[in-house]
Amino acid sequence: MENKILGLHHITAIADQAKRNVDFYTKVLGLRLLKKTVNFDDPGTYHLYYGDEKGSAGTILTFFPYEGSRRGRAGTGMITHISYSVPASSFAFWLNRFAENNVPYQQPAERFGEKYIAFQDPDGLQFELVAAQKPDTRQPWETSEVNAEVATRGFHGATLTLRDKEATATILTDIFEYTAAGQEGNRYRFVTGTVDQAATIDLVEAPNELRGTGGAGTNHHIAFRVKNEEVLLQFRDKIARQGFNITEKIDRNYFYSLYFREPGGVLFEIATDNPGFGIDEPFDQLGSSLLLPPQYEPRRADIEAVLPRLD
Repeated sequence: MENKILGLHHITAIADQAKRNVDFYTKVLGLRLLKKTVNFDDPGTYHLYYGDEKGSAGTILTFFPYEGSRRGRAGTGMITHISYSVPASSFAFWLNRFAENNVPYQQPAERFGEKYIAFQDPDGLQFELVAAQKPDTRQPWETSEVNAEVATRGFHGATLTLRDKEATATILTDIFEYTAAGQEGNRYRFVTGTVDQAATIDLVEAPNELRGTGGAGTNHHIAFRVKNEEVLLQFRDKIARQGFNITEKIDRNYFYSLYFREPGGVLFEIATDNPGFGIDEPFDQLGSSLLLPPQYEPRRADIEAVLPRLD
């Protein structure tokens, strides 16, 4: 399995207020703040990482919070929904928690034999909590208010909304080796057998829906996981041979990446497990200080002066 796509690595979205983002994901949803760093292409903006205790692939949700940014609109050519795996017994807890914290949510529904709760973050980013059919044995991060019995385990999967699903489905099956696993209406499910969790991609075909527009509350890109750089470069060759414009290997400090835009318009990334989030601070101190890539360290004082406070 080492030369395969191993499900999802991370998903990156856009937010408005950084402090509101941190408060929601750490306090309401109960995720761990893994890293406070900056957008490598725009160091005046945070890049915030959330996940489990050690930032395991398949649990990592990241944000670029642009203060005062306009709200985007989910639509075709986008990742429109992110789903987290939770125990089925946790639904009552989450319904009560969302009500208490004024989180927009819907009553439980069912899809592909799995019950789920749809909800939104403060910027309108769309999520689902899913009681997966396969038992999820991942050890969750827990807080004083969200204990291990109810906490999110990591990603269940993601939904891509497209005007035409065919070319995207071909990438999933022919390049990433996902398998078509079912259809409900205009929703098509694909799964990988290489991992048990973070293994699901749904394609929703919506030819008459408006194209999405980027902004706060929308997803920027979705990253698929590989073991290491050797496998990463194997996929680069494979994708380039199919005629896609794919980047060279990029060092993101905590993983190495490639990017290409699939025919439906969604930005795909492939990211490695290595070197991981313990490279620049101990695991028991993750997310406790602002970490800058080496090229920006000489500008630390100027960068800290423009970044909004998170406490």
